[in-house]
Amino acid sequence: MTGRRRWSTEDILDTAAELLRTSDAESFSVRKLAAALETDSSSLYRHFRNKTELLRAVADRILVAAMDGYHPEGDWKQRITATALRVREAFGRHPQLAALWGRYGSGGTGSRLVMEEVLQALRASGLPDEEIPRHYHRIVILLAALIASEAGIDTLTPGEYEQGIEQFRVAVLGADPDRFPALAHFAREIRPLGVDRRAAFDEILAAHLARIQAAIP
Repeated sequence: MTGRRRWSTEDILDTAAELLRTSDAESFSVRKLAAALETDSSSLYRHFRNKTELLRAVADRILVAAMDGYHPEGDWKQRITATALRVREAFGRHPQLAALWGRYGSGGTGSRLVMEEVLQALRASGLPDEEIPRHYHRIVILLAALIASEAGIDTLTPGEYEQGIEQFRVAVLGADPDRFPALAHFAREIRPLGVDRRAAFDEILAAHLARIQAAIP
């Protein structure tokens, strides 16, 4: 009698990532993953203690992929910007997983690679060591928020996106000028959240790094 296949950790994470591309963290379950692998849940718990640990591992693989082949170049701001763009682009290919990273974080190799490069870049900036952890924390919060926000838009179906655009038009162009005078004044210049996301990402990150630059003795 043929025994049940033994799945490797990499096989499990590959299948979990595939399931998460078509669903979300709330509907994802170890039971569904086991069914996709044609095994039982107990066999997966030999690799991961619980669902949260599994989800963190999936998100961490995106960070590992983002940092693959990376070599520090340029000054400290260029290094942080390059790292941020790599993470953004990696999660852009897997938008369902971006919310996972923002929600669950990651403590694996990918996370350590990103943390190390950002911390090294901040040390190269000339900031006092005692100031670096605080600035690091602000950068990571900023990146997680921007990337998760973009991912939320990327996971919309075309129908959902069009519905959102129509609601945006109604809310903005139809604003009562007596009650919302500023909104009515700028209505034709205000753009939906999903427009020019790359430019907005670059500008917000650059502004934050410039603020750090100003704090360097």
